Amino acid sequence: MIVIGSGPSGRRAAVQAAKLGKTVLVVDRGRRLGGVSVHTGTIPSKTLRETVLNLSGWRERGFYGRGYRVKQDIVMDDLIARLHKTLDHEVEVLQHQFMRNAVRSAKATAKFLDTSTVELTTDQGVRSEVGFSNALISVGTRPHRPDNIPFDRQRVFDSDEMLELAALPRTLTVVGGGVIGVEYATIFSALDVPVTLIEPRNTILDFVDRELVDDFMHQLRDRGMTIRLGAAVKEVKVLPHGVETLLADGRVVRTDILLYAAGRSGNVGSLGLDAVGVNPDSRGRIPVDPQTFQTSVPNIYATGDVIGFPSLASTSMEQGRVAACHAFGVPLPPPPETFPYGIYAVPEISTVGLSEEEVRKSGEAYECGVARFRETSRGHIMGVDSGFLKLIFSLQTRRLLGAHIVGEGATELIHIGQAVINLGGAVDFFVNNTFNYPTLAEAYKIAGLDAWNRMARG
Repeated sequence: MIVIGSGPSGRRAAVQAAKLGKTVLVVDRGRRLGGVSVHTGTIPSKTLRETVLNLSGWRERGFYGRGYRVKQDIVMDDLIARLHKTLDHEVEVLQHQFMRNAVRSAKATAKFLDTSTVELTTDQGVRSEVGFSNALISVGTRPHRPDNIPFDRQRVFDSDEMLELAALPRTLTVVGGGVIGVEYATIFSALDVPVTLIEPRNTILDFVDRELVDDFMHQLRDRGMTIRLGAAVKEVKVLPHGVETLLADGRVVRTDILLYAAGRSGNVGSLGLDAVGVNPDSRGRIPVDPQTFQTSVPNIYATGDVIGFPSLASTSMEQGRVAACHAFGVPLPPPPETFPYGIYAVPEISTVGLSEEEVRKSGEAYECGVARFRETSRGHIMGVDSGFLKLIFSLQTRRLLGAHIVGEGATELIHIGQAVINLGGAVDFFVNNTFNYPTLAEAYKIAGLDAWNRMARG
């Protein structure tokens, strides 16, 4: 198997194929292994977030006030130092994993010549041909860069370039209310940088339960973030001392720098897909069978962000494993119906199963239970004064349909809800089981009782 790209899905596929006793070559044109996830995407942005929360004292402000900081004068070097250390460790672990499993790797650009041969080209222009029985395309995505946005890496940045900032901005405009835009906007807001978030649609994070998003936006506005919804960007001008963003409704936003984070495109331009008859869409996404991840060519697979939604590192890893198993005839059970989404904003959002809007649309009778973190003893101890857990249950079967969390530890806590949903658990699980005390996880029992009380009366 040849694997093109060493991000989450590529490396998981490579290791899985190697464990099946197959010969595997991973090709990546990046300076180091790891792909977008390690070098410009998941790991850097989450490391940046953790560094900001630690140095700013964000988690302690519930006790010590909004003016509290661990380090008074935070500079870009403070953020980058931890980032480099984390990235070095990630690459080292990946290289050791490949070595342990006899996975070979090559730094080159891959181009399909036919359905059994790729041409590799190194940075020095040296070319070679490699034959394969199966190929996996896991090349990831790059930021969408419209021609009318004056990207210059000085005032106007895409999300891959934000880690190159020479200094923290005094003010920031973020265009794009998707996951990446919201994460960066809230991270810089946690550093007390005034942020304006612009989204042409009338809402942000439109796949998340509305009650969570409403609470989330209230928290953002409460700490001074400006949110402009329903207005597209008409023009961006780079000025001597900042950026001016003109909106379609006539409003003007002036800030120090601008981050454009509205959409991403697949890195498929150099793959020579026309030679094998694989046709990506206008954003470079490759159509695949959702169960096997085969493209229109049976021995060529594609996984990860390059196939589109949900574009999560977690799901990409599983896609790579499934594709490798299918390529070599290893049967797998059907995957669970639900998997969690994690949005590493400040505060975190995580969700699994159906949203209230989806349950209502289905016509199924339901009841909700809510627990606010400030109601838990652990919340008081931690100084958590916001955030909540929402559980949705079927009135007919009593089963858990969805779990939704906004607040501290959301991406960790969600796995309890995930397990209960995928194992067919009901409201009685939360009511009858004992949770560690004091913990934020105790919110599950509080929310379960909240729903059970109303369900019992019904």
